Amino acid sequence: MDTKGKHIILCSNSPRRKELLGGLLTDFVVDTDSSFVENMADAGLPPEMLPLSLAIGKSNGFHRPLKEDEILITADTIVVCDGIIMGKPSGPAQARQMLKTLSGKTHSVITGICVRDSKRMETASDTAKVTFTSLSDQEIDYYIENYRPFDKAGAYGIQEWIGYIGIPSIEGSFYTVMGLPVHLVYELLLRFI
Repeated sequence: MDTKGKHIILCSNSPRRKELLGGLLTDFVVDTDSSFVENMADAGLPPEMLPLSLAIGKSNGFHRPLKEDEILITADTIVVCDGIIMGKPSGPAQARQMLKTLSGKTHSVITGICVRDSKRMETASDTAKVTFTSLSDQEIDYYIENYRPFDKAGAYGIQEWIGYIGIPSIEGSFYTVMGLPVHLVYELLLRFI
C-alpha cells in the first residue's frame, strides 16, 4: 500500500498486530507510549462496544500530538462467551479457567480499531465467531505451559497449537481473531491517504 508520504504509527505492544500490519504496509513504526490504562474503560458498555472504546482510549492517550503527516492506529480485542467478557488472563489459573469456559462452545471475538491523524478520527469494529472442540485438561495445561498465552484475549492465539487442534470452524475474519481486522484497517487508511 502506498502511503503517499504519510507516516504510519502503530500504538500496540502486540507482536501479532505488528506482523499483520507488516503484511499490509512496508513502512510503519511502533510507538507504544500511551497513558491510557485499560481498566479505565467504561465497564457499563455492551460487549460489542468495549473494544472500540478501548481502542479510542489508547489513541486519545497517545503521548504526544500527531504531526500533519502522521496517522496513528490503535486496536483492542475481547472474547465474549456465555456473556462473560474475557481480556488477557492475569496468569496460568485465569488462563486455564478461560480455556475451560471456551471448551466445546462457540464464542465471539470482537476487535475494535481506531485510525486518527491530527485532524480527525475514524473507527470500526469487527466480530468473528470461533468454535472450540472440547479440550481436555491435559491439552489446556500443555498449551498454557508451552505457549504462555497471557498477552492474548481469551487466553489463546488462533495461529498457535491450540488453534491447530481445537478450532474446527470460524465465521468471520481470521485476522480479527488474531487482533487486527486488516481489511478494515486498509479501508480506513484509504480515507486518510
